Amino acid sequence: MKSKIQILSLISLFFIAACSNKNSEEMKEKLISFIERHDSLVAPLNKEIGLAYWESSISGKEEDFMKILELQNQLTIIYSNPNNFAVLKEIKDSKAIKDEILLRQLNVLYNEYLQYQGDSALIMEINEIQNNIEQKFTNFRTTYNGKELTDNDIESILRTSTNSQELEEVWLGHKSIGPIVADDIIGLVKKRNELAQSLGFKNYHNMSLLLSEQKPEDIDKLFDELDELTKETFVKLKDNMDGYFAERYQLETQYLMPWHYQNRYFQEAPKIYEVDFDQFYADVDIVEISRIFFEDIGLLVDDILENSDLYEKPGKNQHAYCIHIDKEGDIRILCNVRPTEMWMNTMLHELGHAVYDKYIDSKLPYSLRSPAHIFTTEAIAMFFGRYATNAQWMEDNLGISNEEAQRIEETGFKQLQLQQIVFSRWSQVMYRFEKAMYENPDQDLNALWWNLVEKYQMIKKPEGRNEPDWATKIHVATVPCYYHNYHLGELLASQFTYYIAENILNEKDVNKMSISDKAEIGSYFREKVFSLGAKLEWNEMIKKATGEKLTAKYYAKQFVE
Repeated sequence: MKSKIQILSLISLFFIAACSNKNSEEMKEKLISFIERHDSLVAPLNKEIGLAYWESSISGKEEDFMKILELQNQLTIIYSNPNNFAVLKEIKDSKAIKDEILLRQLNVLYNEYLQYQGDSALIMEINEIQNNIEQKFTNFRTTYNGKELTDNDIESILRTSTNSQELEEVWLGHKSIGPIVADDIIGLVKKRNELAQSLGFKNYHNMSLLLSEQKPEDIDKLFDELDELTKETFVKLKDNMDGYFAERYQLETQYLMPWHYQNRYFQEAPKIYEVDFDQFYADVDIVEISRIFFEDIGLLVDDILENSDLYEKPGKNQHAYCIHIDKEGDIRILCNVRPTEMWMNTMLHELGHAVYDKYIDSKLPYSLRSPAHIFTTEAIAMFFGRYATNAQWMEDNLGISNEEAQRIEETGFKQLQLQQIVFSRWSQVMYRFEKAMYENPDQDLNALWWNLVEKYQMIKKPEGRNEPDWATKIHVATVPCYYHNYHLGELLASQFTYYIAENILNEKDVNKMSISDKAEIGSYFREKVFSLGAKLEWNEMIKKATGEKLTAKYYAKQFVE
């Protein structure tokens, strides 16, 4: 027979459980109600912002940029409302949400709202400064010999000219955007830090990583590992590049300067091998080749291309990007296509972003209708972009002969490897520069930039140069604390490559396998990656899709070992 104390204990436990269940239901209903209100306000506003951003990219007009700013400020008012955040915090602190989808929405929304919980006037000031800087970049054109040059023009001259004086003048001309925006960027960095520190973070860089579900110490460790992983290979390749350029420009290697490496930042692999891949794209329709390729693997892009803007125009943004306007299927890419291998890579890259967005499950809640992480969509873009110099892909899609494919196969891989190693060293510069800049924006940023360039890229600073060359890279201002995600994307692209080779195509050599006309590849990405959106935390998604969490071993296996 149970004692009176035992009976009373059981009654207490019953009431505790009942209260707990009641609290859980209350928190669940409160969260559902919050999400409904949030989506009804934010979804149409995000769509307006997407459309305005698109228009500003095409026109370069001040009124279009001002419209973006006005809309961004309206969004700031929603996210910075302390009452809204208090509701989310109460629900999160209660630990009462057990439903996986609701809990995931809660975590995503909490991080989104948290970054706005500073002074709303400060946030709007940040919006305005960034908007003004982006407008300056969009409208800037390098002037050389009295003629305005687009970024495409500059890259073409740097890649093809053998006149050192011309190369230097064009390179310096491009860097003239630096002094125009540098002070604004430093001011912007300080404002961002002020916001982050008011929220309890060390600085804006630290906040950006943490709120995107990345641990700063893990990213530091990974980049140190990548440095050690690629350093020796890069030194060997750099010797090869220097030997090639010394002969090309009739200079001793100690006189090679930044403008001799065929790119504004030495972030792209220079053309040092005997095969010029541009020749294969000179007479083909890059857009149509891309459309057919994606269609043949079961990823349809006709609607995306129809809404996109793909060729150069006066006043148009000179870069390339993909944008999902409304999370309901209005997906567009902006490019400035020319018939070159670089633009073939870029088209495949941007359409990789686009198909990821397109095939996210439309039944997912609004806040989860995004890639698992920004670097996971970069991984898909990079997976496809790499094939622009792949001989098998070129045979399948350009119609080159098997004999020609065999002739260029080795060089195609060497070009891809060079690109990967060159970019890995450039990403070291960008990651470490931004991290240090946000830690101390009052330091000598010009010296910091060139110290990192000399250490990781082994490029000499022009004698006596003391200009804000760091400020010429638009990402520093308008896509802050982002660049490391490109390299995380490269790691994951290799992880996807090996998984597909071993588990889907049963191929042993990843560099020779054909991915063309393979509907099973499209099915794999749709089912295991795209459709999930942000339903899972990024490493959980990667483990489910590949059997392992994110690892650098496949990148090393493909490009270093």
